[in-house]
Amino acid sequence: MKIWTRIVALLVVVGVISAVVWTLSVREQLPEIPPSPFPSELTYAGAGPKGAFALFYEPENISVEPSVAPYTLPLDLATTSNFNQVNSLLGLTENQTNLLSANGFVVVPHGQENDIVDVYDYLKDQDIPIFVTSDTLLHLYHIQFNEILKIIEENEFFDAIKVMTQTMLNDSSNCYDSLEGDLKEAAKRNVAYFAVALELLDPNASIPDFVQSEVNEELQLIEQHSGFADSPIFKYREDYSQYVPRGHYTRSETLEKYFKAMMWYGRMAFLIKGGQNPPFDALVLEEDARIQTMQASLIAGSMERVNADNTNVENLWHRIYGVTAFFVGLADDLTPYEYENAILEVFGETFDPSELIDENKLLNLKATLANMRLPEIYGGTGYAVILPPFTPEKLDDVLQASQGMRFMGQRFVPDSYIFQNLVFPAVGEYTGSGEPFTKGWIIGFGWGRAFSRGLDVMAILGSERALEILEKEGDTAYENYAQRLENLRAKFRGFDENNWNRNLYWSWLYTLKALLVEPGEGYPTFMRTQAWQDKQLNTALASWTELRHDTILYVKQPFVPWVGISPSGAGYVEPVPEFYSRLLALTKLMRKGLTEMKVLNEEASEKLRHLESILNRLIEISTKELQNEELSEWEYAFIRNFDEALLPLVDIESEGMETTLVADVLTDTNSEMVLEEGVGYVDLILVAYRVPDGRIIVGAGPVLSHYEFKYPMEERLTDEAWVELLQTNPPNRASWVESFFVQS
Repeated sequence: MKIWTRIVALLVVVGVISAVVWTLSVREQLPEIPPSPFPSELTYAGAGPKGAFALFYEPENISVEPSVAPYTLPLDLATTSNFNQVNSLLGLTENQTNLLSANGFVVVPHGQENDIVDVYDYLKDQDIPIFVTSDTLLHLYHIQFNEILKIIEENEFFDAIKVMTQTMLNDSSNCYDSLEGDLKEAAKRNVAYFAVALELLDPNASIPDFVQSEVNEELQLIEQHSGFADSPIFKYREDYSQYVPRGHYTRSETLEKYFKAMMWYGRMAFLIKGGQNPPFDALVLEEDARIQTMQASLIAGSMERVNADNTNVENLWHRIYGVTAFFVGLADDLTPYEYENAILEVFGETFDPSELIDENKLLNLKATLANMRLPEIYGGTGYAVILPPFTPEKLDDVLQASQGMRFMGQRFVPDSYIFQNLVFPAVGEYTGSGEPFTKGWIIGFGWGRAFSRGLDVMAILGSERALEILEKEGDTAYENYAQRLENLRAKFRGFDENNWNRNLYWSWLYTLKALLVEPGEGYPTFMRTQAWQDKQLNTALASWTELRHDTILYVKQPFVPWVGISPSGAGYVEPVPEFYSRLLALTKLMRKGLTEMKVLNEEASEKLRHLESILNRLIEISTKELQNEELSEWEYAFIRNFDEALLPLVDIESEGMETTLVADVLTDTNSEMVLEEGVGYVDLILVAYRVPDGRIIVGAGPVLSHYEFKYPMEERLTDEAWVELLQTNPPNRASWVESFFVQS
């Protein structure tokens, strides 16, 4: 409950502010606070942005003294009350049986099952005691998160972004008719910019003839999505492979159109800095940076005064940005509102667009903008080249070169920040002797850390086991990796509950942290094994993959830059009450925040309330289990009929239920490969647990599977392509899962 509430509160704060309130940088000053898109009671009201977010947060304090009687490992399965019955039904192999005995639990395949709820129904039919898993609850939360976001996008945001785009296109066309010289060129490029978005939303839209050529070229590059190419409008290199609709955006034509248009608005930057010798001194020529600054100023200056169907464009922008910020967070790039503030500072309240032609004032404007915050993640804008000597500080040069305004910029998230700071150039040369997953050839530099791993994120979140695996598999053998990792861990250790609950994205990660803590004395025996730590790590990685899948449109993906050379028994609930408590807080945070913003319909609200009810029961049951208290008959009945308890949460189209999903999370420009994180078919976990009457019982439940692999960037995987790959040529799972997973 703490986690959900915290996430909602943080997301609201994100929406209240038009610029990044807090990033992982050392910058302390908060940006200007624009007019709030939320009700007046949600503004920061003198308490600071974090105080505003906290209005939705209600901590659920859990205090448990675990006192479960242990059993000895390896477990003599003959001492269990029902192993022979379970084995006769499931037909375990000798290897699977041996691992169950060694660890007190084992995970085994369960065919090509991709509906986690059906597994409970199957186990009940077979009269096998139910083991309720944290994987199930995380997957159910993902379903609610994903479906609610999808509904908002389809039912409200698609129409809103279309109206806003048409209005801005009309205003830009009027500017083109009235302005002269470079300002006329800036207005023309803005017409082309909004025309591309409008055609992506509505292929039958009317586009001005004078930009048709540039618009057609951009649309062709977007539809081909072949990778890097020069943008006809922005004059710098863009990764057009990003425009392949993926995640839940393949589920309707409306969502596909929305994805492409919002990706265009999220990625294309109006750059501040130009040079004479791109890409070595800048991403674009000085003249293009000058015009792009004019473009951004024209856009920022018109949003407040331009109306669409009696609706101010500024309000539409705030609505979309605010709600999506509640889900994912703030952009780390400059927004139209920061440009508006800079214009006010340089030109005063009586700004006339024609004043932008004044070279001295334009230079003052660019200087004012350049002194604002830099992005924290390099999102692949332009042909960013790093020249020798290769030091971690060179990343700052790349970030400075990509500074500028994005109309609806992609969002800063902590895991992307972690990835950016644990690959080249932040991390130096490879110092090991093997072939770890993260090692890649960086042209002009040598062997470096071209890829990060999900384990990096989990290590920063507090998993010592994740760090052990990284060290064992050679993924830490890089110059200054240890120092960079420790700096990140220290930074994240310093966050309090409010930091972790700044929005739903952060709060989801905070929920996962509860699974990464090593259980101490008094916890069930199977939970005190290294294999259980590995299983929980696998669960956290799979849930994190679902988070990235759900937010793939809005999350800013880090890029590795180029080097400058050339261009029936008693059931059991997984006893993690703190985890259920945080997930409950997160769920409440989502429901209250979205209700306050009037984007949550009654059906979705009821589903979230039902999930809250389930989590409350799981907190009570798991707390009693850890205190070695006997469960009541109704509590055992609740576990046995857990599939029925979940039914109200899964009354959605089948695509939303499937576990088989994929998300690309990092791009290596050198190999032109992406890092893919996938969730595969549902596995089955068998667990031997002791109940208060002294019996040791073997129960079973569903768990998620996780894959991490590299794939060509021009073939970024959709969920549909991932399922096909799983069925024909699945990638190998990580070797470290062999401590708990046996294929056969």
